[in-house]
Amino acid sequence: MKVLKENGGIKKEVLKMKGFTVFCMMLVVMSSLVFAEDEPIVADVVMPRVDIIGTAENLEHIPGSGHILDRQELEASRVFTINEALRKVPGVHVRDEEGFGLRPNVGIRGLNPTRSTKVTLLEDGIPLVYSPYGDNASYYHPLIDRFERVEVLKGAGQNIFGPQTIGGVINYITATPPRQFGGSFAASGGNLGYFSGKLRIGGGNVLLDMTRKQGDGARENTHSILHDLNFKLVSQLGEEQALTLRSNYYQENSIVTYSGLTEAELINFGPRYNPFKHDAFDNYRIGSSLTHEIFRGNATLTTNFYLSYYRRDWWRQSSTTGGGQPGGDVIRNARLRGESINVDTIHSNQGRLRNYLTGGLEPRLKFAFDLGEIKNELETGVKIHLEGQERLQLNGSSPTARSGTAVEHNLRKTEAYSTFLANKFILGQISVTPAIRLEHFNSWRSNLLTNPNQVGSDLMTVWIPSIGMNWKPVEQIALFSGVHRGFAPPRTEDVIGGTGVSTEVGPEDSFNFELGIRARPTEGSSIQVSYFRNDFRRLIAVGSIAGGTIPLAEGEALFQGVEFSGNYQHGTGIYARGTYTWLPTAEQTTPFRQVVGGAVTPGSVAGNRQPYAPQHKFNTALGIVLGGFDGQIESVYVGEQFANFSNTRVTTPDGQSGTIPVQVIWNVTLNYTIKPIEPTLFLTVKNLADATYIVDRTRGIQTSIPRLVQSGIKYTF
Repeated sequence: MKVLKENGGIKKEVLKMKGFTVFCMMLVVMSSLVFAEDEPIVADVVMPRVDIIGTAENLEHIPGSGHILDRQELEASRVFTINEALRKVPGVHVRDEEGFGLRPNVGIRGLNPTRSTKVTLLEDGIPLVYSPYGDNASYYHPLIDRFERVEVLKGAGQNIFGPQTIGGVINYITATPPRQFGGSFAASGGNLGYFSGKLRIGGGNVLLDMTRKQGDGARENTHSILHDLNFKLVSQLGEEQALTLRSNYYQENSIVTYSGLTEAELINFGPRYNPFKHDAFDNYRIGSSLTHEIFRGNATLTTNFYLSYYRRDWWRQSSTTGGGQPGGDVIRNARLRGESINVDTIHSNQGRLRNYLTGGLEPRLKFAFDLGEIKNELETGVKIHLEGQERLQLNGSSPTARSGTAVEHNLRKTEAYSTFLANKFILGQISVTPAIRLEHFNSWRSNLLTNPNQVGSDLMTVWIPSIGMNWKPVEQIALFSGVHRGFAPPRTEDVIGGTGVSTEVGPEDSFNFELGIRARPTEGSSIQVSYFRNDFRRLIAVGSIAGGTIPLAEGEALFQGVEFSGNYQHGTGIYARGTYTWLPTAEQTTPFRQVVGGAVTPGSVAGNRQPYAPQHKFNTALGIVLGGFDGQIESVYVGEQFANFSNTRVTTPDGQSGTIPVQVIWNVTLNYTIKPIEPTLFLTVKNLADATYIVDRTRGIQTSIPRLVQSGIKYTF
């Protein structure tokens, strides 16, 4: 255990991040001016950014399974949330929560989707979450309206990103600022108090993007108002350099509760019941980044500098247990009996308040060269990443309290340094890409309620190898395969306890194998099929991931299955797409044991299926384009899931155990573009059958959003 001698040492370390990142941004601007030449700005400016796939043509050369959701597909189906978009990708399971898609729970290839903790999320190649090392939980996620394209990469190719390399990496691509003046305006409305307005305007390589959304959630007393403001500038500095500046502001003000329904509440009051009208979830995020690119000959150096501040205030009257609140046990017992709750008589409220400051520097070099007949594409990079967290819990004494007595207050910091080296050897139609990644990070934690001068620390260094292969025997077919080590760092709170004592918990560790084929059987058609096997020597289960709060546990697990995706476009305008995921194995190969003490997690038995891992998933769509008309119908199928380690089928009174039945959701979208002025009118119906499903049990029963009808207009100028 390391002790910082100065008072408030961790606070000072967190503050250093601001100066460090500002210095880095100043450095890149100055270097750009030094290298800039007095050349006119060219007409077509390429926006510097980091892609994980790039254009669809690049898929044929990637040693792993990949999927791209482009702007046309997103707009044709008028996706409402990021959840709806990602369900179109094979191997990806997205669990709803509040009904508005504000906190997506994304799992890949059977991994638990809670808070998307086992996925790397990027925006233009820059870390999206506020604490990817110390607390990789997605309480913040931008609106799908911000993005032009979504890239999803699995297999060995994800190794050069990270830090999580166990499931996959998702990269959201934002719009490129236009050279000429132009933009678009869109507005839509619907039932459940829904309204969305969006303005995108730009010119001269500058872009301003503004979105406001509001609407009700899946249950009573849930409502959200969202603002998303983005500014982007691209500058070409001579013929060999370019610079992208991004700034964004996101704000959410929601009435949303923490607790799901008990079984008795569901029976007595129905799936929309929620008495906790005083609960509030307010957050905002401010972020800025610079991406500088130098391209000279066969070499390209792309450098990202990023800094973000995120604040989350969640005030709630109820949790899954009494939670130490005054009268908490009385509330819980009444809910278990299915009795109506008057929240105005509950004189308590808990504020779970969080502040995160994140910054980093990451240069990445690409270089192409020949060694005899072998072509080489080398890529290497380093990253310095810094995180600071402040976590505070206040217990208030009134139903609407927004202040109170501090019962938790601690500071956490992570310094992470990583590097990778990958080289693609290309000989004819065969390419082989070995890669190695090094992760080195140090975490600190200080409890300000006890002794802020004493800080516990934990240091970890891990090597992550991979190798991928791609072979094109003929023009229409590409075979790919890969092997890589899966890695995910443990959370700061898991490796360092509240008293500063380190816990012997290692990172998640797996051996991952993939084999697949991509083909274009006919003109206008494409398919991709892949087999995967992810064998975990250590899989971490944190509290509240399945069937209530459990102590930190770890065990061995095996996931294997097959993914399929296909697209078809006929000359008559008829088109179809479909994805299917078959996950026959999502098995606990050993019982999960508590990290502290070694006791077996209740219900965890070797051979049981992992929670929230459906065996079958379908997503299919059939559509037609006739002149200015584009209409499609989509079907989403999600198979049965268990909600806990013991695979309980009978629902417990608290609603946290029991199965999650099969879900079948139908969506319909109609678009019509009026020529010659070309505004687009659209009508979409989500959950056409108005079916009600249980979507989550981690904190009680959460239900799906009812039928949502939206209509609107988009005008591009």
